[in-house]
Amino acid sequence: MAEEMNEELENEIIETVDENGNKFKFELYSMVNFEDKIYAVLEPVEVPEDIENDEDEIVIMRVNQQGEEYSLEFIESDEEFDRVREYLEQLEDEAAEE
Repeated sequence: MAEEMNEELENEIIETVDENGNKFKFELYSMVNFEDKIYAVLEPVEVPEDIENDEDEIVIMRVNQQGEEYSLEFIESDEEFDRVREYLEQLEDEAAEE
């Protein structure tokens, strides 16, 4: 599923709005399946001026699917975020070894 979505949405620009009404634009870098959920790895393209931004930062968000519609949500749990980040680092290390 994530692989199919990767092909469809590769380099897609996605706009999200946070709880404070700030608009963010991200480029979809990758999507991965992990623990029976889909996660989007995003790179900030446009961030409001009043928000701090690390230029090398990536953002990981959970993908929710309802029928044909997809939505992104921030990962609220530090434990879940850490597990996903560690999994992504493992994938990156494996790719570097090849």
